[in-house]
Amino acid sequence: MNTLVLLIISIAVLLCGYIMYGGWLVKQWGVGEGNIPTPAHALEDGVDYVPAKAPVLMGHHFSSIAGAGPITGPIGAAMFGWLPVTLWVLVGGIFFGGVHDFGALFASLRHKGQSIGEIISVNMSRRAKRLFIIFSYLTLILVVAAFAAIVASTFGAKVVDGSIDYQASATNASVAMVSIMFIIIAIVFGFAVYRRHASLMTSSVLGIIAIVLCMAIGMNFHPFYFPAKTWMWIIGVYITIASVTPVWILLQPRDYLSSFLLYAMLIVAVIGIVGAHPNIDPKLFPAVTGFAVDNGNGVQLMFPILFTTVACGAISGFHSLVSSGTTSKQLDKESDAKPIAYGGMLLECVLAIITVCAIAYARATGHTKGATDIFAGGIAAMVAEIPGLEGMESSFYTLLVLTYSAFCLTSLDTATRLARFMFQEFWLEPGETVRDVKGGFRSFMVNPYFATILTVVLGVLLGLNGFAKIWGLFGAANQLLAGIGLLAVAAWLGNAGKNNKMFLFPMSFMLVVTICSLILTVKNQLGIIAKGAEHWGPYAQAGIGTLLVLLAFVLAVEGYQTIAHPKKIAK
Repeated sequence: MNTLVLLIISIAVLLCGYIMYGGWLVKQWGVGEGNIPTPAHALEDGVDYVPAKAPVLMGHHFSSIAGAGPITGPIGAAMFGWLPVTLWVLVGGIFFGGVHDFGALFASLRHKGQSIGEIISVNMSRRAKRLFIIFSYLTLILVVAAFAAIVASTFGAKVVDGSIDYQASATNASVAMVSIMFIIIAIVFGFAVYRRHASLMTSSVLGIIAIVLCMAIGMNFHPFYFPAKTWMWIIGVYITIASVTPVWILLQPRDYLSSFLLYAMLIVAVIGIVGAHPNIDPKLFPAVTGFAVDNGNGVQLMFPILFTTVACGAISGFHSLVSSGTTSKQLDKESDAKPIAYGGMLLECVLAIITVCAIAYARATGHTKGATDIFAGGIAAMVAEIPGLEGMESSFYTLLVLTYSAFCLTSLDTATRLARFMFQEFWLEPGETVRDVKGGFRSFMVNPYFATILTVVLGVLLGLNGFAKIWGLFGAANQLLAGIGLLAVAAWLGNAGKNNKMFLFPMSFMLVVTICSLILTVKNQLGIIAKGAEHWGPYAQAGIGTLLVLLAFVLAVEGYQTIAHPKKIAK
């Protein structure tokens, strides 16, 4: 298979899915009917509820949901071959992930911009809401820990025999410097657009020029050579501020400007694939390797592992938290929901397909040292094959590493804000908002500063003290979020008298995948414990995995009962 042919076919399929299936969903759900004001207007508070123009919000949403997932997922699942990964990305994106993200955003719009937890509370039960929020909050703590560690590793200086290796650390120092300047530019951009009412087009052009200048400066001037642990605490301070700062100051402008980096990365990747258009070598990257694959860490089964490994590129529970957590509070009008949520998911599918092409060329050119090297190395090597660009491989490699870091940093501060929302909503009564709580213990618990500081401290401490020991649970936990998100939206649509049949198979499939994956994880960890575990990780994974299986069953039973016997509520 030729990589260019694979990319063209994939984009055509995704485009047809957006136009035909996405358009059908709009009609079935009645999106945009009745000119109902969005929560961003109805509850505008200048902090979390702030209307954003569609391009700005698309930048935030896409930057937040993309993260490292559509890159690391296909790389992790490549052991099964490029064809299963590609098929799951295309089918999953159109019929699973797109429906999931779009549905979560639309449901949140009709529930005061609140999260999936509140949707569960109103449409299922308060008990189900609290179980879901506890699970979601703990999952987000793990995300904060992991992404903080990833960003710190892309910033951190490399230490050899107690001394910093400045030459080996130059790329990381450049990425750190550019990221710091990028944040400053975003703040200036936010004040210009939202307080000085500068033209979005003019500000965008100046912002892009500033990003290019930042990259030029950062590649040649990068004085910050801190170890990764130091960067962890600096990042902790940053995400604390980012989580409570009004979205127009930092979140909206930074994510909007970040999106141009992401779009540039997509363009560079497409140029590389079109220019080099290498064939996928079946000896290095077979179409299918088999249902059961021994990757050196034991036998891995295509079902369910493929469907928990490739998440963000097909369907990811984290997306429902973004759609119902930050995006729904900034949506200007309901008609923007389809291009931002459904379109954003399918754009992420394109990134996942590009990653498949990058894997093929990375294996052929020897870029195999981790996900960053595979993706950035594969794409940069393809671009370097184009006549006239032979000497640009190193520059493009740095750009792609920077973009990868931007993915993670954007998802990191979004995850922190989402965790803050989740913690606050845990203490609310059905239909209640944070501003309705006056005095007493609950007022303290819903305080945004307390919720944020607690989240950051827990996340950073876990990141510094072995989050990797329980990271093996994340794939299944994330997909359990997706299954429950689909179930919650289906329950609401049924109660509101709308068509929810498009949710039934995806949510059933994801719940089965999750439960099977968790059972396999618990079984494997019990085997490790029986042989004598060297640390606490296997005990934690076995215990948490068992609790997640029970949670999945409890919520599935309650959800299916609600769907089978809908209660009438306001649409």
